[in-house]
Amino acid sequence: MEVLPLVALVAGCAVVAGLARWTPVPAPLLLVAAGLGAAYVPGVPSYALDPHIVLPLLLPPLLYTAAVDSSYLDLRANMRPVALLSVGYVLFATVAVGYVAYLVVPGLSLPVALVLGAVIAPPDAVAATAIARKLGLPNRITTILQGESLVNDATAITAYKVALAAVVGVGAGWAHGIAEFLLASVGGVGVGLLLMVPIHHLRKRLREPLLQNTLSLLIPFVAYAAAERVHASGVLAVVVVALYLGHRNWQVDFATRLQEEAVWKMVAFLLESVVFALIGLQLPVVLKGLGEYEGLHAAWYALAVFLVVVAARFAWVFPATFLPRVLSERIREREPDTNWKAPVIVGWAGMRGVVSLAIAFSVPMGVPHRNLILFLTFTTVIGTLVVQGLTLPPLIRRLRLPPKDLHAETLAEAQAQSEASRAAEERLDELLSEPANALPPPLADRLRTVLERRRNAVWERLGGVNAETGESADDVYRRLSREMIGAEREVFVSLRDRRRIDDEMLRALLRRLDLEEAAAYREEST
Repeated sequence: MEVLPLVALVAGCAVVAGLARWTPVPAPLLLVAAGLGAAYVPGVPSYALDPHIVLPLLLPPLLYTAAVDSSYLDLRANMRPVALLSVGYVLFATVAVGYVAYLVVPGLSLPVALVLGAVIAPPDAVAATAIARKLGLPNRITTILQGESLVNDATAITAYKVALAAVVGVGAGWAHGIAEFLLASVGGVGVGLLLMVPIHHLRKRLREPLLQNTLSLLIPFVAYAAAERVHASGVLAVVVVALYLGHRNWQVDFATRLQEEAVWKMVAFLLESVVFALIGLQLPVVLKGLGEYEGLHAAWYALAVFLVVVAARFAWVFPATFLPRVLSERIREREPDTNWKAPVIVGWAGMRGVVSLAIAFSVPMGVPHRNLILFLTFTTVIGTLVVQGLTLPPLIRRLRLPPKDLHAETLAEAQAQSEASRAAEERLDELLSEPANALPPPLADRLRTVLERRRNAVWERLGGVNAETGESADDVYRRLSREMIGAEREVFVSLRDRRRIDDEMLRALLRRLDLEEAAAYREEST
């Protein structure tokens, strides 16, 4: 692709995504609609999806940003529903969609129909996170949807490879399918486990924020490529590494965290915008190759597949939610407030996205009914994004889910801040008792009161001289302040690990400390 069309695509997506903030329509839906409209504007070049670009170049950073911002502890606490959706549901949807397509479409063989089922099976990571973020869903529902979207692509890609092998007559059979799945899943997790500790060690050792952020941008691609190199799941490798790094991000230098957050927000914004616009821009490519399936027959097939995709999700979600509670008393005790509203939302939040389209475009040219697979994938993606995406917000409002308990969150934050401030004061007393840390009384008093002021505004740096160490008073002041902030940071992490506060609150508290530390240690301009 030439440079100018690519620049125009990115710039146009940024404009539309920016305008979406002024409308009630979620940005993903507006971008898809803009892509559909732009596809037929004279002079707009063809933006055909290349699976060799989308899967290895767009998917890893999108998964990485979603996983880093996810809570490892929350995902571990909800491992059962996440696994049932990301593995069980994807396999169930593959079979359900494939079998219905086999019955509805004349001449469609069952192996080819299962290829279609695997392509359409996974809800999209980008769509789920973007919609859930805008709607402000309850924490547990958001965690389940995010966890599902992080892992289900690996299941779907593996199922697709197995079904495609059956179509071309290579390695078909249950034994081969199970072996392929085990290699992809276990291998992907294994590669992630091997990479996560050395990468984190390197992140801690690098002191230059620019080098740190360069490494950060490379991490998802390295993890994905390393896993794919050994025929394992690059998706799972990226997710494992990102979850580990996100969980231990507090150990990295504050300047890196602040800069990294800004960099990845920009990257995620641009990639998500481009991804949804690309979905709409595929319409001419898809319709061009439809051939013999044009007309009412194609519309009927598309409607049938869309309906079975929606129905299959509810058919899986409700038993997967309530059957384990019937069978296990432990689950009933742990989830006493489970009702029908949460499964309705999870069932209706099954939007498909660019990953399904990328897999569909990767179907080899010689596979029978390839053009029909592309068309049905496209209509299902558009149908779920438009129908479910537009109706999900009013559905949530109609169900009247209990809002977040802001009073409880505020109380937890106040208690966490109180404990952290107490630890910082104790650390300050220890430091001031040493001659090397002597400070003029006004600065010492300021250090004692800065904890209270931290709740309202950043504190000012002061100057002075320390006769014992040769440091300026400003240097001693900043050094002691950093020790206090370090003591607070350790308490916040400890409270998170003991589940006294959640990861979202931890990030907010750490960012506040990071900004204080950045203000105290900002570099002199050169």
